[in-house]
Amino acid sequence: MKKDSTNSKVVKKSELDKNNIQLSRRNFITRTALAAGAVTIIPRHVLGKGFVAPSDKINLGFIGLGKQSRGLAKNFIKNNAEIIACSDVWTTKNKWFVNHVSDSHLKIFESTRKNTVDTYLDYNELLENSKIDAVVIASPDHWHAKHVMDSLKANKDVYCEKPLSHNIKEGRNMVKAVKRSGKVLQVGSMQRSWDSFRKACELVRNGYLGEIKRVEVNVGDPAKAYDLSEEAMPSEINWNNWCGPAPLLNYNHRLAPSNNDVKFWPDWRLFEETGGGILSDWGAHMFDIVQWALGMDYTGPVELVPPADPTAVRGLKMYYANGIEVEHKDFGRGWGVRFFGTDGQMDISRGYFETTPISLLDTDYTTLNEKLIRSENHYSNWLDAIKNGGTPICDVETGHRSASICHLSNIAYKLNRPLQWNPEKEKFFKDSEANRLRSRKERRF
Repeated sequence: MKKDSTNSKVVKKSELDKNNIQLSRRNFITRTALAAGAVTIIPRHVLGKGFVAPSDKINLGFIGLGKQSRGLAKNFIKNNAEIIACSDVWTTKNKWFVNHVSDSHLKIFESTRKNTVDTYLDYNELLENSKIDAVVIASPDHWHAKHVMDSLKANKDVYCEKPLSHNIKEGRNMVKAVKRSGKVLQVGSMQRSWDSFRKACELVRNGYLGEIKRVEVNVGDPAKAYDLSEEAMPSEINWNNWCGPAPLLNYNHRLAPSNNDVKFWPDWRLFEETGGGILSDWGAHMFDIVQWALGMDYTGPVELVPPADPTAVRGLKMYYANGIEVEHKDFGRGWGVRFFGTDGQMDISRGYFETTPISLLDTDYTTLNEKLIRSENHYSNWLDAIKNGGTPICDVETGHRSASICHLSNIAYKLNRPLQWNPEKEKFFKDSEANRLRSRKERRF
């Protein structure tokens, strides 16, 4: 937590004698404090809408300024964080983000205050800025690990978009680095801060569906090899640095558009070189809910059985040590999770929360024996953990384990054979090829 310097300031009484000073907000504060003869708490409405004491603010730097940064910036501004710096390899996106922050302040606080946001093409220069307390990482998946590790080395707390990692080993390395640093890392699996998802998991954890036998998870396809055609390189990009630790790919605007006004989400998510497919992109949300509901946050499945058809993009089955089966399956309701228990069934997603019997929705959650951590706001949950200490609702180990399920699934689809997995050692049993896929050699750039 930043030191509160306001209480240590001593104002001389002689300052009251200055001639005919206009009663601005600042002068009002000074005079009120002097009149009280002691430190005085000033009502925030006196300071103006959107004002937060400097001691209460956390200064943020943003790394990765694609479409996802748009909503993240608004949410952190709403929660009284100060965005003072940003970095992207696109000159166009740096300029866009500065305007976006100013516009967001205007809309949220109805304030014309000018925001100074420093821009950097090299994120390492951003990390050298000593005024930055914490960073928000919204870069493509293949950059997450390097951005996180370098941010921790620079003594910054971290909010990293999901999935936390691009592969299993770099996820474990991030867990170790966070523990060494003592910094706070929150993963952007924000469904854990949604009331409906927490209640759904509490119903499962408290046995309201009986014994869980099966779970179905519908998310998108596994990752595939990059296959977009080459297009002319825009002048606004350092393409070598965009690819970074990934292979040097041909440029295509679908992979990485030059601005955020496009009507599609960039396709880097689809390809194994830069993402994990939509299986990983949305699996980091929905498999995360399965882990939470089953009480498996710090472990994972022990067996994976892919479908017989090597071209199939659904049908993978995973088994936990307790026998629960989780299947990657389209059950016809969009991205979501379906739980089957001996006493009932439940469907949960961002668009629905339904149970059989329906009476389960009337459960008095205050009387449950096992209550899960409650976070009403994923962004303030992280900021509060930085200020006050403690663990955020989706900490680094949790995020790593949920991302690992996505990576395991991609490996099983790719190899198309049953795999035995040891979640404690994070190693496949007697399968050297599968074990090699837990990591990859990074490109030097």
